[in-house]
Amino acid sequence: MKVLFIGDIFGESGRNALKMCMPELKSTYNPDFCIANGENAAGGRGISYNTAQEIFDTGIDAITMGNHTWARKEILRIIDSGIKIVRPANYPKGVPGKGRIVIEKNGIRLAVVNLLGRIYLDQPVDCPFQTIDRELSFLKGQADFTLVDFHAEATSEKIAMGYYLDGRVSCMVGTHTHVQTADDKILEKGTAFISDVGMTGPAEGVIGVDKELIIKKFTLGLPVQHEPAKGKAQINAVIVTLNEENNRASEIKRINSIVKI
Repeated sequence: MKVLFIGDIFGESGRNALKMCMPELKSTYNPDFCIANGENAAGGRGISYNTAQEIFDTGIDAITMGNHTWARKEILRIIDSGIKIVRPANYPKGVPGKGRIVIEKNGIRLAVVNLLGRIYLDQPVDCPFQTIDRELSFLKGQADFTLVDFHAEATSEKIAMGYYLDGRVSCMVGTHTHVQTADDKILEKGTAFISDVGMTGPAEGVIGVDKELIIKKFTLGLPVQHEPAKGKAQINAVIVTLNEENNRASEIKRINSIVKI
């Protein structure tokens, strides 16, 4: 069984890159499930109904979110509508939406859980480690495989979560930094892991933003209005192979391609 996970989709560039690449990705890797992080899908910050539908129309089964979940007020009108958008499970009790979802295809059930880190992120969230314990307890017997998208800034926090979940989930992928890391591996007890899947979006900017604006910000110390970079796009993803006999991961492979759009 294979799961394709697409790194943070950033703005129109990321959505167009996804549209262009998904047919080839599906043909090459034949994934059973396709998941994507979409918290920056609309203009580089947040998600809207239309941008979510663009992503779903490419063949994505579920969209995970992160610290920009609430950047666009429109999400408050759609997140409880049955749309397959998963927001961080460690938001406080009473927050709209769902922190987990179970998708079933061909008799195989995949649970997708979204978590938000606390290191260097100014977000009112509960402990992600205690939260995932509760989520896994709830999911017991409801899914054959579990994928966790840990949207976090600190590499140390994501690595710690990987070891914490080793043998308890099928795959733990990190998102948020927009830079793909080279530490993809299968942990000792069979969990596929990578600190950050990377970004699907502008390839010639600074984590998706126009490079001249960011250089100006760093050199002058003045605030700037972030605008998505133009030019070539990139797609960052991982393909994870899971063994249906022992529920362990057997392979995780990074995908990093440049796309002319």
